[in-house]
Amino acid sequence: MSSRIVLFGASGYTGELTAREMAARGMTPVLAGRRREPLERLAAELGGLEVAVADVEQPASVRALVGKGDVLVSTVGPFMRFGQPALDAALSAGAHYLDSTGEGPFIRRVFEQAGPRAHAEGTVLLTAMGYDYVPGNLAGALALREAGDQASRVEIGYSWLNQGGSSASGMSGGTRASAAGVALEPSFAWRGGRLVTERGAKEIRTFDTGNGHSATGVSVGGSEQFALPHIDPKLEDVGVYLAWFGSMTKPMQLFSAGGAAVTKIPGVRSAIGALSSRFVTGSSGGPDAAARASSRSIICAVSYDRGGKQLSSVRLNGPNGYDLTAAFLAWGAEQVAAGKVSASGALGPVQAFGLDELTAAAASYGLEAD
Repeated sequence: MSSRIVLFGASGYTGELTAREMAARGMTPVLAGRRREPLERLAAELGGLEVAVADVEQPASVRALVGKGDVLVSTVGPFMRFGQPALDAALSAGAHYLDSTGEGPFIRRVFEQAGPRAHAEGTVLLTAMGYDYVPGNLAGALALREAGDQASRVEIGYSWLNQGGSSASGMSGGTRASAAGVALEPSFAWRGGRLVTERGAKEIRTFDTGNGHSATGVSVGGSEQFALPHIDPKLEDVGVYLAWFGSMTKPMQLFSAGGAAVTKIPGVRSAIGALSSRFVTGSSGGPDAAARASSRSIICAVSYDRGGKQLSSVRLNGPNGYDLTAAFLAWGAEQVAAGKVSASGALGPVQAFGLDELTAAAASYGLEAD
């Protein structure tokens, strides 16, 4: 028997896309959020779904959303500011948990702090269960399987292409808010067989995106640095790169280096954070269906042996990142609710569902190797 699914943040941009995808799959989630009126409008449009009002400013209201064995899906970001109440609610209730974050510090918190508690309770935590960072986990695992037992390093690059080329334009307000918050936080990487803390955008890497084109990205902390070493313990290095920023890639790296030094001055970090919050808001909409249809996602993964010899290369092509996020959240929640995850704790998507199952699910949404 399937568990009850609660979608928290259903009236936001990513939340509504996810609600529509769930309904299209025949799922009947409880739609939860701060304001009843937009929830009820969406619930009526999707066939009369149940709604619930909850606000991160009132953690008890979030805790009341779920009970033991339920599945809580959170799209309420930026997660470093607003994500903790939903995670705490799931842990307290003994519920399973998925989220749409792409924020490395929050991902690290889920794996390192919440994961052991969930494992002890027998519950599942799937953080970053969207475009950030399911496709990279999939591409990385496929590259490692192709490489065999000699792989020591894997590097993964995310490109977001629209009709005008690689760009970060067309991002939702929530995505911009998340990026602004994470820019001030330490990042991490898997280097030398261990997780190390380092500044964001420390490294730059160029990937072949096909058809004679390439994309250059900056290093970020994702779920791959936690998940891929679990499926291949021989891995010594895992790098993840976002190639969203075009001509701003190198300036972004330089700003990161300068910002890391400047924010060590007492008071500067909080002042910059307060200033950015005035100009970057949360759920303020995102690209419409036509705009999403005009863009594509390209995710590359390349593996190497200890001597630096390339062993394998995988390139996945698929739909817009927001559509992929809605798809993976809906599919993942459905699988967890049906009891199709045998492990517990904080998991990567390949650990949770298996490589073949995840490959098939991605292909059903148009994300496939070229």
